[in-house]
Amino acid sequence: MPHQFADRMLHAHKSFVREILKVTEDPEVISFAGGLPNPRYFPVKEVAEATQRVLSECGEVALQYSTTEGYLPLREMIARRYARRGLKVDPAEIMITNGSQQGIDLLAKAFLNNGDGIIVERPTYLAAIQSFGLFEPRFLSVPLQEDGADPQALEETLSKNDPKLFYSVPNFQNPTGITYSEEKRRATADALEGRGTVFIEDNPYGELRFMGEEKPSMRSYLGEDSVLLGSFSKIVSPGIRLGWVCACPEIMEKLIIAKQAADLHSNYLCQRIVHRYLSDNDIEKHISRIREAYGSQRDHMVGMMEECFPEGVSFTRPEGGMFIWATLPESMSSLDLLHEASKDKVAFVPGQAFYADGSGKNTMRLNYSNCDKDRITEGVERLARAIKRGQEKLA
Repeated sequence: MPHQFADRMLHAHKSFVREILKVTEDPEVISFAGGLPNPRYFPVKEVAEATQRVLSECGEVALQYSTTEGYLPLREMIARRYARRGLKVDPAEIMITNGSQQGIDLLAKAFLNNGDGIIVERPTYLAAIQSFGLFEPRFLSVPLQEDGADPQALEETLSKNDPKLFYSVPNFQNPTGITYSEEKRRATADALEGRGTVFIEDNPYGELRFMGEEKPSMRSYLGEDSVLLGSFSKIVSPGIRLGWVCACPEIMEKLIIAKQAADLHSNYLCQRIVHRYLSDNDIEKHISRIREAYGSQRDHMVGMMEECFPEGVSFTRPEGGMFIWATLPESMSSLDLLHEASKDKVAFVPGQAFYADGSGKNTMRLNYSNCDKDRITEGVERLARAIKRGQEKLA
């Protein structure tokens, strides 16, 4: 007898990126597909030392249950790092989560009923579509321009709908790599003012800036109508699975209830280890090292794409983060290109997966953070050959 699953599971799909990553387990495949930090820059020795100190100095406490909100000294540390960037955040407004991805899930649980409207960028973070999608909302896609959401399209979307949430990655967006300009940030805040729509600012890449000037957080414009999501995955390690959500007391109360129903609290031992690591080491120096490496890899990939890609292919030139977004001629399918490129053992993520409305068939996301320059050179050359073959087939 077939199992009787909830209706929401009938329309849920596995992560497209995770399925592609299975293909890249072949060591001969050069992968630009995963959004992976470079393991070369994981602070293995320092984390090992922090782990030893925690276990030897307070092991019995660190191995016990803890509070839902998370380890207070770690939350205080996060608040101080916000303060250095001009944001006043009370530690009571911060809750530690299992990566920022859990923050998305908790916000969806707290806000979304079946059919509720949620604004997302076009394109947007694939896992956000997957997470929000389980709660069966109406996705309202607003196109991205080179420096943020299209203000006119946003105004029209807001005037015709009553969205509860606007999910955004304003800094080095996944998948496009673009960053909202100050002008677009103000325009977005002006459009949202007084409407009751909560702006979710997901910022996992914000500290990975290689060039240009840091932009103000949307919280500085929207105050309590904004929620911040942060992560240690890109600046320490993704394997520790720790992030945080920052929200006003009214929203935080609901998020705490939702988290208590999910897992009671995030890994307490890892919270203590990360706090000890941050206390004993210069995290800004560590981040600078990552920035320098990723910036060099970004420059190399951009240079190779400029040299090798045929006419008709355009791409972003991000000031930070981990991704480049490429647009093929309208007649080309990036999914077909992926099959063609697999013959040359090179992989990327077809862009359609990042569109809640199913568009973007001629787009693709490339990751540069997890490849050294030699593999970037060879991978871009292979991909360029595949694109040219694809164009010849369509000619």
